[in-house]
Amino acid sequence: MEIVKIPRMEKEDYDTLISEGYVSRIAFIGDKYPYIAPFLYVFDGNFMYFLSTRYGKKIRFFRQNPHVSVEVEKYSGDLSSYTFVTLQGHLEEVEDAIEKKIIRKKFVEMIRKKHLSKNIMAALGHMPTEPIEAIASEERSIVWKLTGVTDIVALQNL
Repeated sequence: MEIVKIPRMEKEDYDTLISEGYVSRIAFIGDKYPYIAPFLYVFDGNFMYFLSTRYGKKIRFFRQNPHVSVEVEKYSGDLSSYTFVTLQGHLEEVEDAIEKKIIRKKFVEMIRKKHLSKNIMAALGHMPTEPIEAIASEERSIVWKLTGVTDIVALQNL
């Protein structure tokens, strides 16, 4: 019996997948097992950026070892078509005030453009009743940037 392999995606295709998406999963190196958590992200064409609340296991795991795997996927309801990309690299906390402000504004724009529920505010350290602009004007979350990508696996079945 022949094993069928899922076709690989070209860089242009997986960049499009990442650009069109906004939810990822990040796998951190945990104590005994990997720790996986969902994250909203924005992509500027070069880097993926994430906002993280300032509490939880992810903070400890990030501080212990910033090497992660990030996964983005898109699929049809019946799974007749699907695409996904996994990137292995490391997270870096963005310290530059101007860069943080720019990225926070990109999150506000993305939330508006995708018509996301205001309930998502809680995942970013804010009350759902607060204006979305609070993400850009306050620093209740940490801005992370995926850098040092050493491996990319991008597959599609369309």
